[in-house]
Amino acid sequence: MRVEIQDEPLEFTEKGIPVSLRPYFQEYDLEKLDPESDAFTVMERALAWGDFAELRWLFRIYPYDELRSFVEQYGWRILPWQSFNYWENYFGLYVPQFRTRIWPH
Repeated sequence: MRVEIQDEPLEFTEKGIPVSLRPYFQEYDLEKLDPESDAFTVMERALAWGDFAELRWLFRIYPYDELRSFVEQYGWRILPWQSFNYWENYFGLYVPQFRTRIWPH
């Protein structure tokens, strides 16, 4: 049985970022953020805190490989542990144990 999930329509800023992500960009003016030039910040916040509709938007805007390499390179340092573990499994990544800790001991 296949279940269809209907997203509620998202409102967007002039530059194309969902307005519903505003709480996760408190130190930024969401209207001035650009999905291309601010891709790092947009990916970080959406992967960490985005809901289903926002994540679908993220995967439409950025290529799968770009999101995968973002999680592989930076996720272990900047994403919350629960989010990082989810995306690590989703993308089939292996992050060496020493990279999951700040201190090498």
